[in-house]
Amino acid sequence: MTTVVLKPGPPARTAHAFVYETLRRAILGGDLPLGYRLVQADIAAQLKVSITPVREALRDLAGEGLIRIDAHKGAMLREFDLAEVREIYELRRMLEPVSIRKAVERITDEEIDLAEGLRMRMREEFDPGEWVELNRRFHAVFSDAAGSPRLCAILKGLRDGAAVYVGLSLRGHERARRAEADRDHRELVTAFRGRRAEEAVGIVLRHLDATMAALERLA
Repeated sequence: MTTVVLKPGPPARTAHAFVYETLRRAILGGDLPLGYRLVQADIAAQLKVSITPVREALRDLAGEGLIRIDAHKGAMLREFDLAEVREIYELRRMLEPVSIRKAVERITDEEIDLAEGLRMRMREEFDPGEWVELNRRFHAVFSDAAGSPRLCAILKGLRDGAAVYVGLSLRGHERARRAEADRDHRELVTAFRGRRAEEAVGIVLRHLDATMAALERLA
């Protein structure tokens, strides 16, 4: 197996955070191929850290669903699983409208401004991994505003599980997909400012369907 050269992430307060951010950006940005085996010793050598922070970072990434840890093969990126993708997006299509309708009634102007700030950062971001992370945070603003902790936790799990696939959906058509996503994000912010719940729901469902269609084309 060929070892992929990791691009170190930004300096962090701890070795654990440094390894975690470096690996997360590499996974979300598509620098590591699906199914890639993450060898602790290789990662530690490349990033010039001990094994301990690498082990801790891999455990955290597994908790987010970005990788899986096999008792015999160790840590590996998940393979592309179209059935899993369909299930994730089917569940999101059912739950996101519930969350959006709740959020429209409760969201503050400050929270809408936060979402708009994240959208603007995404427009200027060239790193695919960072773009995917900003995208996740953008959508989390609205589910957090719904004031339903259990629903928010379920949606967070689904978005974490979808994060790798969101990055994958950009491949080959990144400029067009990012432009399409920015249009949806801009319209979603506008709908929330106007407190137009059904318009916001329609935008989110269109947004989800576009990502799913892009992934279907890769299958």
